[in-house]
Amino acid sequence: MLKTDHAAAAPPAPVPFYRHLYFQVIVAIVLGAVLGHFEPAFAVQLKPLGDAFIKVVKMIIVPVIFLTIVVGIASMTSMKAVGRVMLKAMAYFLVLSTLALVIGLVIAHVVQPGAGMNINPEELKAGAGDVAKYASDAHAIAEKMSLVAFLMDIIPDTVVGAFAEGKVLQVLFFAIVFGIALAQVGKAGEPILKFLEALTWPVFRLVAILMKFAPIGAFGAIAFTIGKYGLGALTHLAWLVGSFYIGSLLFVLLVLGLVARLSGFSILGLLRYLKSELLLVLGTSSSEAALPALMQKMERAGCGKSVVGLVVPTGYSFNLDGTNLYMTLAALFIAQATNTHLSLEQQIALLLVAMVSSKGAAGVTGAGFVTLAMTLQVVPTIPIAGMALILGVDRFMSECRALTNFIGNAVATVVVSRWEGALDRDRLEAALGGRELPMPELNEPSLPT
Repeated sequence: MLKTDHAAAAPPAPVPFYRHLYFQVIVAIVLGAVLGHFEPAFAVQLKPLGDAFIKVVKMIIVPVIFLTIVVGIASMTSMKAVGRVMLKAMAYFLVLSTLALVIGLVIAHVVQPGAGMNINPEELKAGAGDVAKYASDAHAIAEKMSLVAFLMDIIPDTVVGAFAEGKVLQVLFFAIVFGIALAQVGKAGEPILKFLEALTWPVFRLVAILMKFAPIGAFGAIAFTIGKYGLGALTHLAWLVGSFYIGSLLFVLLVLGLVARLSGFSILGLLRYLKSELLLVLGTSSSEAALPALMQKMERAGCGKSVVGLVVPTGYSFNLDGTNLYMTLAALFIAQATNTHLSLEQQIALLLVAMVSSKGAAGVTGAGFVTLAMTLQVVPTIPIAGMALILGVDRFMSECRALTNFIGNAVATVVVSRWEGALDRDRLEAALGGRELPMPELNEPSLPT
């Protein structure tokens, strides 16, 4: 593979601020919000812009995951490392996800966002029709919540089916197995490995091209949200929304900040490095919209290719810190609003059920609201009809859920890379300090900044 002399290369010309992706997304979000507020009828019709952008990004997620994992694993010298990375990642996910659930409970008790509303659950049943769809989805998932059924669902019926349906966990499973097999065939597999490495470049170039349309997607998505639900909906449940945003901010700065400090990097530096992707997640309300970009940028920041390929897609299913915090906070809000008393044992049961349900709904559209419905079905003490109280502002909380999930997975990737000794410290410090080093290979596709 050709190398480039970084020391002799001329420094790139500074890019004008208006050409940076993060600036364009900010402008798009502001314009979309203004349009949604003043022309809500027209703004609602722009929903396809956001949906189309998320759809084209999802189109590329599967090949990105497959190529990254296969190339990363096939390049590893020890197959024991694959199992070790997965074990460390799952242990990390379990601890942080559980901590997020506990923090949601604590915030609900301290802030008491639903206290004093005195809502009669019987009166909600007449207006809870909008909850029926989510409850139906939750019931379908709950029927497959056994450990055996969940594990069996990870194994695809056919390889083509996993790719065609875009099931991330199934593609992840096949990619790991195929990567191990490719590594074990030795020289016979080298042509295939070289082909997959070469295929990585046009795939990531496609990601870079698609990301240029991010401002359009963010504009359509935020215009629809404001036009459909209106800022007025926030005034009625501002205490709940504010509690969730503050709780998520504290989780990122204090909990993830402490994890980052113990791992030798700054959470604020990581947030600055990922500012374009964070704004994209904010605008589209979908962490999946930035998944391909996250994988590439974490590798560029010095995280090992194999670790990135294993941790990021797995974390998108098992490391949902924002969703977990939301579930326990929202559940206790409904209990407080309907004057439903929960004993300590019932709250512990709620936490345990939420730990499982958040994993079972991985990859489901609107997973936060669906998993909440599923949790309340299993813990019937809290009236599920109470979900109608938060349906109107759930869209505003979904942005925060997605942001927290996204940040949590970025931190997890660096931490696991450090544990595995697969972290280039110099490259990480340069990236987080705004001095991102170029990759050693020539012609590597780069994302808009």
